[in-house]
Amino acid sequence: MKFPAFKYLRPSSVAEAAAQLAEHGDDARLLAGGQTLMPVLAMRLAEPEVLIDLGRIENLRGIALEDDALRLGAMTRYVDLERSALVAEHAPLITRALPYVAHVAIRNRGTIGGSVALADPAAEMPACMLALGAEIELTSTEGNRWIAAEDYFLGLYETAREDTEILTAIRIPLAPERRVGFYEVARRHGDYALAGAAAVGDVEDGRIQGLRVAMFGCDDLPVLAKTAAKAAETGVLDGAWLEADVSPTSNINGEAHIRLAQARVAFRRAVTDLLGVSNG
Repeated sequence: MKFPAFKYLRPSSVAEAAAQLAEHGDDARLLAGGQTLMPVLAMRLAEPEVLIDLGRIENLRGIALEDDALRLGAMTRYVDLERSALVAEHAPLITRALPYVAHVAIRNRGTIGGSVALADPAAEMPACMLALGAEIELTSTEGNRWIAAEDYFLGLYETAREDTEILTAIRIPLAPERRVGFYEVARRHGDYALAGAAAVGDVEDGRIQGLRVAMFGCDDLPVLAKTAAKAAETGVLDGAWLEADVSPTSNINGEAHIRLAQARVAFRRAVTDLLGVSNG
C-alpha cells in the first residue's frame, strides 16, 4: 500500500496552521499522532491534496492546572497522560481508561486531541470527555471558542468542529471528591470496544449523587446515559433503563439485543467500579 500524492506542510505555530487550513479548506487534512490517518491514507480511503502536520507546534502539548480546570494540549500523547501525576490526581477517569486504549505502540504516538477530533464512537477518550463534562477549544483564523463535550459530538464521526478549525486544547473542570468508574466489553484487550461505560459521580453514605455515565461502542456517538444514571442514583444499577438512552443497531458485532445486553453489562460494572464494589 502506498500513500497518495499530497503537499506536506509543517507549521510551527497554531496561527500558521490555522492560516494553512483556511487556505486549503476541504482539500487539507490535519495530522496529529497519525494512528488513524496514516492507515487511512495508506489504504487510499482518503486522498487529501494537502497534509498539515501539527507535530512541530510545541504549545499544543502539555498538561497544566489553569484556574479551576485541568488543561490538556491537543497534541499531548496518551503515554504522557498515563505518566502524569496531574492527570492521576485531577482526572483519574482518564488514567483508569488509558490502559484500554489499543496497545502500547499506539499510545506512544496517539494524541488526546486526535481521538477527540476523530470522534470514533467506540473510542474511550471521547466518552471520558463527555463523562467529565469537558470543554473543547477550537481555533481558526477568526479566533478561538470553547464548546462543551455534550454539544461537540453530533453523530457518526461528526462533530461541531468546522472545516477551518483546529482542536487545540481540552479543559476538564476540577472536582477532587468525585469518584470514577470504567468498564468495557471487547473480544480481546486492545480491540475496539463492543460496549463501554465511563462513570463519574459523588458517593455519600453508599448512595450515588450527580452520576454521569458516558456510553461508547453501542451507538453512533458517545452518549450520556441520563435515564439509566438517574435510576442508578435510586439504587437500580443494572442498566435496565439504558434502552431509553442508547440505540444499538444490528451490525457485524452482533444483533441489536445482544449489543444492548453488552451495554448494560458495561454500565453496571462501571457504576459498581465507581462504588468500589468488586465486579468479580
